[in-house]
Amino acid sequence: MPASGGPGAGGSAYERLDPSKVTLTLTRLHARITATFPGRHLAEVAIEVRDVVDRIERQLTERAPWWRAVRILSRLAIVLLLVLIGVALVSAIRTGITQTGDVKALDWLQIVESGVNDGVFAGLAIYFLISVPNRIRRNRTLGILHRLRSLAHIVDMHQMNKDPDELFPPREGGRGGIGGADRMTRAELGRYYDFCSELLSLTSKAAALCAEESADAIVLDTVSEIENLTTGMSRKIWQKISLLRTTTPLA
Repeated sequence: MPASGGPGAGGSAYERLDPSKVTLTLTRLHARITATFPGRHLAEVAIEVRDVVDRIERQLTERAPWWRAVRILSRLAIVLLLVLIGVALVSAIRTGITQTGDVKALDWLQIVESGVNDGVFAGLAIYFLISVPNRIRRNRTLGILHRLRSLAHIVDMHQMNKDPDELFPPREGGRGGIGGADRMTRAELGRYYDFCSELLSLTSKAAALCAEESADAIVLDTVSEIENLTTGMSRKIWQKISLLRTTTPLA
């Protein structure tokens, strides 16, 4: 899916996923599911995935207001900490200079040791403050990815209770027409499986959008986990589709 900037934006049009294109595809998929299977809840899952993509586009960019605010506060806290360290250092040096005649070597050693300890703690504090924006961003991203994982399982549940065995006679391993009012025809069942597979693929694309906006190892591992999960679920769906195509259904 082409990037928003296009070829004229100074790079290839296919360097990154475009969230607006993913959203458009999900909107079209929702319309197709609604037209083919009105009243079924699978279309609502497409809307949920689209809402997650909108959230990704809104929250996981450096242009987001919350991201700028956290970065500014973090940098201000670092500057304040450095100023305090500088004031403390200057004060210690002045004290040492004014008391040169009275201070023994052991006392100087204690002053230096105290300064080193303060420097180490200050370094840890600075590291923590620098990492705060990324830690907040990671937590928000992981929340989105957990939501996508849940939606993938919901899609899997939708296809799981649509069993092709209901279409086949008992002599071929089927259950001979069990299913009642909710039973689908062979063509409808195949179409339903197609929709589930497409929705799983788009769920994976939504997770990939998070990888576009983050280099965090935990985020990337979670994205990879979701991609593997949806691929495995799609493989099960296509096994059912293959069964539909190779077995003679009930008349």
